[in-house]
Amino acid sequence: MNWLEAVERTVAGLGYDLVDAEKGVGGLLRVYIDQLPGSAKEFIDVDDCEKVTRQLQHVLEVENCAYERLEVSSPGLDRPLKKAADYARFVGEQVEITLKMPFKGRKKYRGELQALGDEWRLVLSDGGAAKPAWKKPVKKAAARKPVVAEAASQQAGAPESNTLETNKLEAETAPNDQALDFALDEVREARLVPVVDFKGRRFASQQDASPSDSSLGSAPSATPRSMDEVDGGRNR
Repeated sequence: MNWLEAVERTVAGLGYDLVDAEKGVGGLLRVYIDQLPGSAKEFIDVDDCEKVTRQLQHVLEVENCAYERLEVSSPGLDRPLKKAADYARFVGEQVEITLKMPFKGRKKYRGELQALGDEWRLVLSDGGAAKPAWKKPVKKAAARKPVVAEAASQQAGAPESNTLETNKLEAETAPNDQALDFALDEVREARLVPVVDFKGRRFASQQDASPSDSSLGSAPSATPRSMDEVDGGRNR
């Protein structure tokens, strides 16, 4: 069993969601965990990190997986989305994706994540293209037609001024959102967009839950975060 398989089985066996795992310089092994959807406990705290750290230390030693230091922590406000289950979990949230290949001259897009059959849709919130458009191929978004409203008004004998007002209203209410359809294999990186509440509520970052250091055999030293702060990197 290699180190990644050992980490995956251990984290899953303890009842957590493995968000990401990576090896860094100097033999550093970083592991990011989250509560499973529907878990009675909503947030990752220091106790969770310590529990996973202790078990991983034992498993990695038994499996002869080499590492120098072990860090276990929550994924932070900008939690990465790695697998289809991550995307399904955060439908309706603001997400930023980086494509492997540029589309319409850019690789990074931000917007609300929506499910689209076997693929996914990002309703853009960062400007996007010059006109409402969809990807694969570029298709015009459905919109209400002022011309139809004008013809109906004329048949009813409505004054021209009313027709102009109708057209103005139609133009103002016509959808102008843009969206990007994509498959997971087109994405290089995807992350939740951090949401911060400035109205008196605190927010937490990845540094708030200081990871444990298995090379020293020490427990996490961070102060447990408030229970109304973060759910998988999101504000409650």
